[in-house]
Amino acid sequence: MNDQIQPEGSEHEHGALGDAEYAEFMELAAEEGFDVEDVEGAIEAAGHGPLPVLAVIGRPNVGKSTLVNRIIGRREAVVEDRPGVTRDRVTYEAEWAGRRFKLVDTGGWEQDVLGIDASVAAQAEYAIEAADAVVFVVDATVGATDTDEAVVRLLRKVGKPVVLCANKVDGPSGEADATALWALGLGEPYPVSALHGRGTGDMLDAVLEALPEAPEQTFGAAIGGPRRIALIGRPNVGKSSLLNKVANEDRVVVNELAGTTRDPVDELIELGGIVWKFVDTAGIRKRVHLQQGADYYASLRTAAAVEKAEVAVILIDASESISIQDQRIVTMAVEAGRAIVLAYNKWDTLDEERRYYLEREIETEFQQVAWAPRVNVSATTGRHMDKLVPAIETALEGWETRVPTGRLNAFLGELVASHPHPVRGGKQPRILFGTQAGTKPPRFVLFSSGFIEHGYRRFVERRLREEFGFEGTPIHISVRVREKRGRKK
Repeated sequence: MNDQIQPEGSEHEHGALGDAEYAEFMELAAEEGFDVEDVEGAIEAAGHGPLPVLAVIGRPNVGKSTLVNRIIGRREAVVEDRPGVTRDRVTYEAEWAGRRFKLVDTGGWEQDVLGIDASVAAQAEYAIEAADAVVFVVDATVGATDTDEAVVRLLRKVGKPVVLCANKVDGPSGEADATALWALGLGEPYPVSALHGRGTGDMLDAVLEALPEAPEQTFGAAIGGPRRIALIGRPNVGKSSLLNKVANEDRVVVNELAGTTRDPVDELIELGGIVWKFVDTAGIRKRVHLQQGADYYASLRTAAAVEKAEVAVILIDASESISIQDQRIVTMAVEAGRAIVLAYNKWDTLDEERRYYLEREIETEFQQVAWAPRVNVSATTGRHMDKLVPAIETALEGWETRVPTGRLNAFLGELVASHPHPVRGGKQPRILFGTQAGTKPPRFVLFSSGFIEHGYRRFVERRLREEFGFEGTPIHISVRVREKRGRKK
């Protein structure tokens, strides 16, 4: 059944809480002296998952990073008077008129790599795909170029809301240049000077109208069909070989040359009696801003595949030392909120000494994902392929687990009584109560009498895992502190 059709009292209204549970929880919050609107806001924010995403796109040197700095109110994005300074996708948190959203600053396109249409699509593909709305920045002093026209065609195809920013309009005399951009067919062009701040308020008002209050989750069972598994990892760790092995046929090209796969390849594969949709992604070589040409675009597509997946199966070459790239890929999957399975490939090639040192590396380098199921496989021989599906199912189960509020608060009460928060500055903050406001991944909101230190939050997360499982999934915990004026006497 397609769970986009939500029952009354569903996650869209009260996070993951039903009507009766929500009413009981709000009564508890009022007794503890919390402002009702603050509690509702906390549940809504956690229940709807991440903040809405606004992507800033445009060709090189139109002022994207300058505009980003203007919106976030500080100089963080690197700005130089030459094209191509921004290579990495950089995400910032911004606020306008009391509403928060994520802002993604993207690099311009290298038009000489694959031709104008292909390179525009490669860079813009992820930025637009992952965004809830787009600010398309055009240099009003230059006017619409062929590159701009190519982006317009892409925007029309994907159908995301677009706000057209006519940048470098420093005064009334430049507004005629902005008016000419009506010809792009994207609606009203907003004349802006990102450098001086002129017109940015009106443009941001339009952005708020385009952005949803919170993005709906568009991955997983909510869209029906087979569950999506992204195979990710460094080049040449055996992603394509693994896909061919589980499919029992050569679906994708395998070559000893690292980086054979450029584009993600979606494959419907029956495994363990279940049909899955596997995505074989291009290997991530190094930090995105250091990559050249097609490798750079391949990394963007890989990130897009992770965003659309439910489970990330991260392949690691067991015959080599765990690298910074391996750790970065794991972090990317965790930050994306996906269920995670760690697959150590080429296990059949290890001798006893290498196995000993690998175990030590796993303990130190992957301590932050000790909760992820692990399988030791060989994509070449098929060793332990039968363990892959149970590991994926375990991770999905943890990803979708929800703890009822009553049971959670009984657990929190026992936890606080047996292991209270350390005294800081003569005060001892205390977790008063909490609720799980969402799943996929599990998201908790805790309400406290004071600031809860990060070390204690990690302790709470560890105990949550010990008590309720959550194997194979990241856990998000946010804390709301009770205002002094609302404290009960």
